[in-house]
Amino acid sequence: MTNVVMHPAAPEHLPVFITAPGQSDVFMIGCVIFLVLAVVGLGSLYFKLHALPEHLAHGNASKLQFEVVSVLALLGLFTHNNTFWIAALLLAFVPIPDLHAPLVTMAESLAKMAGRLGSSSRTDAPASGAQEEIAWGTPPAETPPPGPIGTGGSHLNDATPQATVNSGHAPSGSAAGKQPRPEHKES
Repeated sequence: MTNVVMHPAAPEHLPVFITAPGQSDVFMIGCVIFLVLAVVGLGSLYFKLHALPEHLAHGNASKLQFEVVSVLALLGLFTHNNTFWIAALLLAFVPIPDLHAPLVTMAESLAKMAGRLGSSSRTDAPASGAQEEIAWGTPPAETPPPGPIGTGGSHLNDATPQATVNSGHAPSGSAAGKQPRPEHKES
């Protein structure tokens, strides 16, 4: 240090942060660096906190749920309304059940039971993208079992569906589309 003449009213021992005239202020430079790092660090923490619902929903949520959580988190970020962020956080924690897949599976099973799809299913579709066209108005190809023997063609047998060989001009189940059944006579 240079020989500096102290003012007679100044105390003998000055604090460290007081600099001599003409010297750089080290304490002020340290404070500026600390404030810049603190602002960048807190801003990064703020953005990471606002992205927390999206990170939580990314792993186990459906695409629709993830998009809704993302929109709510962005609304909370830009409007500074914490209600949107809290809603996004709650939606990220609560899984939305997949209601579409079980309904599709049930519809395929019912169609298979009715004989409409045969043995092919949705996963057995050809890779070319062409799918079989299903004729929903035509009866199944297999012949139904015959009615009870010895009834003499009663009205109970008339309600059983029968496979027809016609060209499809008559609607399914109409009288014109049915073939007559041979009647058994008791001896």
